[in-house]
Amino acid sequence: MNGFLKRSVTAAAKSSSSFPLSSINSQAETHPEYTGAVAFKEYIESELGDKYEVQIFPNELLGSQTKAIELTQTGAIDFTIAGTPNLEIFADVYEVFSMPYLFTSEEAYFAAMNDTDYMNEVYASTEETGLQVVTWYNVGTRNFYAKKEIETPEDLKGLKIRVQQSPASVKMAQAFGAAASPMSFGEVYTAIQQGVIDGAENNELDLTDNKHGEVAKYFTYSRHQMIPDVMIANYKFLNGLSEEEREVFEEAARRSTEVELAEWEEKVTEAKKITGGASDREKFQKWAETLEMAIGNPLCITGAIWNSRDISNTPVISAEKQQKKYGTSAMKNFSRTI
Repeated sequence: MNGFLKRSVTAAAKSSSSFPLSSINSQAETHPEYTGAVAFKEYIESELGDKYEVQIFPNELLGSQTKAIELTQTGAIDFTIAGTPNLEIFADVYEVFSMPYLFTSEEAYFAAMNDTDYMNEVYASTEETGLQVVTWYNVGTRNFYAKKEIETPEDLKGLKIRVQQSPASVKMAQAFGAAASPMSFGEVYTAIQQGVIDGAENNELDLTDNKHGEVAKYFTYSRHQMIPDVMIANYKFLNGLSEEEREVFEEAARRSTEVELAEWEEKVTEAKKITGGASDREKFQKWAETLEMAIGNPLCITGAIWNSRDISNTPVISAEKQQKKYGTSAMKNFSRTI
């Protein structure tokens, strides 16, 4: 995503038995996710201000997204905001979001993410690791940008492109012919500036709010992924809340997403005035569909589409295999189109 913050929301109870709640995100204070984190903080403090104070730590102050998730897992902090690729090592199901051209459209993407019954199954997949996703954030479509122009998929060959720190993202870039360079988001600007990498892939706000456009002048609307960010809670903390407190935290998370979605639309509309809006998706997607991307998961076959018009479609793998691999039929809504 465009921001370099990791939102840390630390809610420290004010009683003597309280402990700090922390959440980290890789975006800056100007990013929509930070605005969403503020909404989360304000609602909790308005309802439970005698028990919790929420502190927000942006700009990767507590470390990279991967580090922040580890801190959340151990209970050193209580909440963090991170991209789903960073959860792949905790639950295989999250690899699916890194599949290029998974969704047929932004409408399909929103239909899937707003299917709460389905997404709650996905969110529950990390419970055994001590993590619980509580809500999601829109960070738009991911696109390639670099110090040189990228007009066709062939132009990516040999370029050192930063990707998120996930196995699926690395395989995706390699399948496009690029040299994948996984690194923390906060390192990207300097890495491009110093020639360590040739470019990266992310949304429009990276070029505007996060200033990547100062060092990478060419932005290509490949729209190859739509990957949500999510707010992740420490499972033990969340399930140690009283029923009334849990309802407050869940409502705070819902409001946080609502605020972020509105702010995102406003910010990205402004950013597109700089990056332009012409899409190169079709030529990249057609090229991608000729590839077999072995991302280490039988679900992850390039060209698989989650289509909002057909959300209860044929599973990519059988229910038996789903049950064996995931212990759930969580992937029932994915359909194969190749």
